[in-house]
Amino acid sequence: MLVHSRGARWAVWALFLVLFLPLFALPLLVVLGASFATNWSGVLPSGFTTGHYATATRGEALQALTTSLATAAAASVLALVVGTWAALAAAALNKRHRRVMDALFVLPLAVPSVVVGLAILVAFSEPPFLLNGTRWIVILAHTVLVTAFSYQSVSAALTRLDPAYEQAAASLGARPAYVLWRVRLPLLLPSLTAAAGLCFALSMGELSATMMLYPPDWTPLPVLIYAATDRGALFAGSALAVVLMAATLLALFAVSRVRTKASYR
Repeated sequence: MLVHSRGARWAVWALFLVLFLPLFALPLLVVLGASFATNWSGVLPSGFTTGHYATATRGEALQALTTSLATAAAASVLALVVGTWAALAAAALNKRHRRVMDALFVLPLAVPSVVVGLAILVAFSEPPFLLNGTRWIVILAHTVLVTAFSYQSVSAALTRLDPAYEQAAASLGARPAYVLWRVRLPLLLPSLTAAAGLCFALSMGELSATMMLYPPDWTPLPVLIYAATDRGALFAGSALAVVLMAATLLALFAVSRVRTKASYR
């Protein structure tokens, strides 16, 4: 640790708790408390009920959670495939063309997600690319929004990759496809799993573009949370938010287990 004095170390911890606890932990604790409340007129919620969770884990809410999980899983897989392919292709380009590729894939992050949603809505509302009103346009929008993270993650991993492994395989007569499949991709596996987890988490919470695109039979959970809070059902919306957070954390935990195993290979 950089701070060696015991007193200074306690001061750093106290400063951390004062500055960062209200910023990160308290909002989550407020949502958690509200999800069990029947009324909140003072400093703390009053009344206790698990009824909000009974509603949040069945019927329309359960279907919305399933929709969010399916959308996030599909968008993560697609983003990982496209981002990895683009990062591998960019690594073979010269510096100037690589910058152009970086700019193209980072561009969706530079504009608001609602603009990305509008662009996809306009582009895919006419034949032959008619996706408006289908679940595929939601998955496509999520893929576009999260691919930049997989591209950046794999690109960063490629710059740290020791070329000696590929050169050794190639010197032994391995073809490029074999080197890619048996050498490069296994070495990139920890970064790929990290990118997949990040894409999944971001897709699970995406709302702005989704609001413009989702069809009635494909309503993700963030849309349902927004609708609940918009009509004043704050405690029911809090329970839905906790369910969304729990599902996301469980999925990220599963991905981290895969990543840990990949790191020890």
